[in-house]
Amino acid sequence: MTINHDIGIIGGGVSGVVIALKLSEYGIDTILFEKEESVVNGPPFCHLHAGGNLYPDISDEQCRILLKQSIEMARLFPQSIDERPTFISIPKTEKYAVSQIENRLDMLVDYYKTLIAEDPENEILGAPEHYYKLYNKADLQILAEQPTTAVPNTADEWMCNAIKLIDYNLLKTPVILVQEYGWNFFRLGAQAQLALNSSKECNLKTNTFVTDIKDVRPKKLDHNWEIHTKDNIYKVKYLVNSSGFKTGEIDNSLHLKSERLIEFKAAYVSKWQPISGLIPELIFHGERGTPHGMAQLTPYRDDYYQIHGMTNDITLFNDGIVQSKTNDAQPEFRSEIEQKLSRAWTQKDIETRTNNAIAFVGKFVPSFKSATVGGPPLYGAQQIFGDDPNLRVGEVRFPSKFYARSEIIKASSALTVANQIIEKIVEEGIVEKPLKELPTALLKSISKTDIDALAGKFAVDRGYPEALSKLVIDK
Repeated sequence: MTINHDIGIIGGGVSGVVIALKLSEYGIDTILFEKEESVVNGPPFCHLHAGGNLYPDISDEQCRILLKQSIEMARLFPQSIDERPTFISIPKTEKYAVSQIENRLDMLVDYYKTLIAEDPENEILGAPEHYYKLYNKADLQILAEQPTTAVPNTADEWMCNAIKLIDYNLLKTPVILVQEYGWNFFRLGAQAQLALNSSKECNLKTNTFVTDIKDVRPKKLDHNWEIHTKDNIYKVKYLVNSSGFKTGEIDNSLHLKSERLIEFKAAYVSKWQPISGLIPELIFHGERGTPHGMAQLTPYRDDYYQIHGMTNDITLFNDGIVQSKTNDAQPEFRSEIEQKLSRAWTQKDIETRTNNAIAFVGKFVPSFKSATVGGPPLYGAQQIFGDDPNLRVGEVRFPSKFYARSEIIKASSALTVANQIIEKIVEEGIVEKPLKELPTALLKSISKTDIDALAGKFAVDRGYPEALSKLVIDK
């Protein structure tokens, strides 16, 4: 059976679904292929990166881009945003200066004000003057003596709850509380899938593996690509490669040369009952890949916590970054990592790495040493175009006519990519201009109740506690 569409998208990760949603809003006929049972399977994300405060080594320009893109995505998927702050600190052992972080935050506040001046609805991270707050050692000593607040409403209440648990004598002061929110990928995936299933313009094909793509552009037909699956052939005018770390496989099939890195990383799920009140996400900066890499503790509902430790025996892996070859656009991991990508973690690996992560955070949060394994790891691989593993911003390239390749590194870049692709398909005559967004409001039409239910199903079906699909503070 042969079926015609204007746009064909390969890959239903965060980039693929956002592209499909934006095309639907413009009334553009689209088909989206995802090999798994549901969309947005990985790599997981837990942090909005509204300013890039988790990356002290990246440029100010990348930080500004991440702030703008994060605000845009938060406005698109508000039911996936965890409105709790982030505690930022630098251990005394580390090279970074607090003044370096503070100067960057001042720059981000000014840029945030500019974004709000352009559009008042961009004020989603609170008032700019409250974007961050500094706490010196005397402040911390006073707050540590204050009573716990079950659901904090102010920066001081959040800091009070956190500082009771942290050995702040190990940290440079001041420490910082930043309005850099959490981001729940189960909820984003659920809202996106519900919206796409209700769209008249997009045909979402889950459980569908693309077996081949034929380039028929030289034949001058009414379509440019033929996408083959087990049962059907789909003729499309424009092809979008949104296959995440597998984008090189499609490039290879189309005989396109491209350079990229792919990186495998994992985070770990723990169970811990510290105090009766909520705490912010906790960040203890350190140099990536060293034994003192950044430690990150992310709170979820029901006393579940996600842990990153940017060392080779926790989040990073030996040979976890691999590069494409001159004659092969798709890098390949060693077999042990490929097995993990196929959900074939051994129980020993899960316990060893989760316990390594617990001990790592326990250096700064002594009572966290009592935490236990709370579920399987959250993991995945991401692409990084070129050869710079420190790059945190990636967008889209157009290697040939009627073909786009999404190259996002952070989920926040997805809307930027979608808008750039729409501009390109207009430029290349796939659709007529001027385009006007239709008043469908697909995402806004999805109820919180439906998001709650499907996000919970996603978590459980993938083997995780249902609590990971819920917001820390319910909306």
